[in-house]
Amino acid sequence: MCGSAVTNPVNVVKVRMQLDGALSATRERHYQGLLKGIVRVSKEEGISGLWRGTGAALLREASYSSIRMGLYEPLKRMLGADNPSHTPLWIKITAGSLAGVIGSAVANPTDVVMVRMQAPTSSQGGWHYKGPLHAFSSIARTEGIQGLYRGVVPTMQRAAILNAVQVPAYDHTKHTLLNAGIVREGIVCHLISSMVAGLATAIAISPVDLIRTRIMQQAVDSKGDGVFYSSSLDCLWKTVKVEGFRGLYKGFVPVWMRIGPHTVITFFCFEQLRRVLGIKPL
Repeated sequence: MCGSAVTNPVNVVKVRMQLDGALSATRERHYQGLLKGIVRVSKEEGISGLWRGTGAALLREASYSSIRMGLYEPLKRMLGADNPSHTPLWIKITAGSLAGVIGSAVANPTDVVMVRMQAPTSSQGGWHYKGPLHAFSSIARTEGIQGLYRGVVPTMQRAAILNAVQVPAYDHTKHTLLNAGIVREGIVCHLISSMVAGLATAIAISPVDLIRTRIMQQAVDSKGDGVFYSSSLDCLWKTVKVEGFRGLYKGFVPVWMRIGPHTVITFFCFEQLRRVLGIKPL
């Protein structure tokens, strides 16, 4: 939640850039880059516009991230890990992926609300919510429970990839540095490991994150089906066809600028809280 609170403005711009010019190869972009996007949102909506959806983002982290981070080590032990310093990489990747899938499936409604509250109210449906609770009730009333689980498949795909990269990359980088005697357990080790994990994660999840955002934000017809995309594969195909492969990495810089600091803050707080509570480091 600390990481999400600090990086919320970047996430708002990331969502806007991912939705900007969807399925259009020629239309001029409204949000032209991270810094220009921040300036534009500030001018058009005020500074408060950069903090839209913060409540939903905090609810998302309190559920999704608590589950994915909390399940990682128990799943590693279930898969046979008995020594944190020499756990095989495949066990870390498998445990991270499983933890992410479980957490994202449970917390998908908070993801839907966060994306819709951070998106421009005039784009692809024009959602207007007074707050997270109003958004939950409004979606459930107008779209049914399935509305709260819109985009659950790409969300689980994103979480599987993110957690197969982020937590294992941090874990593996950290113990590689410690085993080689390059650094000692502590803040420097945590910062280096989390920065490596942040970059690796941004590269891996950017295309899936874009697909998830577009599916969650798209307008729906009278039957509750998406107007623009029928599935994550349909969204992938249409995006590449119209916008090219680079279209999948639209908003990459804000993805990196969010997930990088978010990863650093998350693991720094995670390790420090473990120390304060008398729990061994990851």
